[in-house]
Amino acid sequence: MSRPSRVRTVALLGTGQTLAWASSFYLPAMLAAPMARDLGVAMPTVFAAFSVALVVSAVFGPGVGRTIDRHGGRPVLMATNGLFALGLVALAMVQGPISLFLAWALIGVAMGSGLYEAAFATLVRLYGSASRDPITGITLIAGFASTVGWPLTTLLDAQFGWRGACLAWAALHLVVGLPLNALLPRATDPAPHDAPLPMAGASPDGATAPAATGTDRPVLVSAVLAFVFAATWFVSTAMAAHLPRLLQATGATLAVAVGVGALVGPAQVAGRLLEFGVLRRVHPLLSARLAALGHPLGAAALWVAGAPLAIPFALLHGAGNGMLTIAKGTLPLVLFGPQGYGARQGWLMMPARVSQALAPFAFGLVLDRWGAHALWLSGALGLGAFAALMLLPKPRPVAPAVTASPGHPSP
Repeated sequence: MSRPSRVRTVALLGTGQTLAWASSFYLPAMLAAPMARDLGVAMPTVFAAFSVALVVSAVFGPGVGRTIDRHGGRPVLMATNGLFALGLVALAMVQGPISLFLAWALIGVAMGSGLYEAAFATLVRLYGSASRDPITGITLIAGFASTVGWPLTTLLDAQFGWRGACLAWAALHLVVGLPLNALLPRATDPAPHDAPLPMAGASPDGATAPAATGTDRPVLVSAVLAFVFAATWFVSTAMAAHLPRLLQATGATLAVAVGVGALVGPAQVAGRLLEFGVLRRVHPLLSARLAALGHPLGAAALWVAGAPLAIPFALLHGAGNGMLTIAKGTLPLVLFGPQGYGARQGWLMMPARVSQALAPFAFGLVLDRWGAHALWLSGALGLGAFAALMLLPKPRPVAPAVTASPGHPSP
């Protein structure tokens, strides 16, 4: 049986991911203020409820990944559209803090089963070790989630209020998201059991020794990856919440800070294009190491020169962050192989989701106390992620493409 068209699958998943991210992760940035005013609560309460959603998503991740490993991603993602719609309707109906937290917890269940980790697991279930380019493809499309989501949410809020905006996003999940995921190819049985890509220690005939892939020490490799993902997601979320204020602390005006902050999104897409074009010819571990250095290098430049180097900082941070998003999907694949990928991905991302939930509050406190010195914290975490990646086995060069067998023609 031929494998389904990668281009079609990437287009469907990428569009669905854009909707999922825009209607969940990027929602509070535009609606937290009107929610707080209408409900009579402080804005930190709204963001605390959002943090609960992130923690809930972490709890559900491993089980969802295991389900995708067994049955494929199509039924899971279709169910997720219903969960998103239900959670958004519940959010539109909240009347106080308790119902606010409950609604966001329900959205957290949908996030745990419908964002990147589920999409990556869906691709690996379909394409096995040949999933690197499809993973990059969906991150390229969904990289515009904030570009699409923020203006649309603002427009809906202006026209119908924040409750109407939530209802509109719920309708989009049923009218757009559900049909998109219904068109995804069904996973074939059995699941692909491709071997991991070769790394250092491979024998001359191409066979990979267990020590080379980390399979003889899976706990250590898993711990390293979990730390890398947690550290980089903390930095990414902290910058998303506080970048304008951080730039102002280094001497930039508000107008400059907002303008420079707008460069992060395009830089992320540029980093993913770099990964898809040039760096696809190198092992994902090498590109992940390069990406991990993006924020620390930018932070060092910003610390030394201040506001005049705000643009290079934003570009380095954005490009590195964009490439690291891909690494979160590809590194577990090449280090462990596709078997059990979904469940493993869920466990690896649990600490990342928790650190992501804590990042806006924790980095905000550090920024209040340290000002521009907060760059020491984010830069140190980035360097720590780079150092952890250096602990993993040095990879050998691998071929950029996988030769198709007669039963599995190239896309």
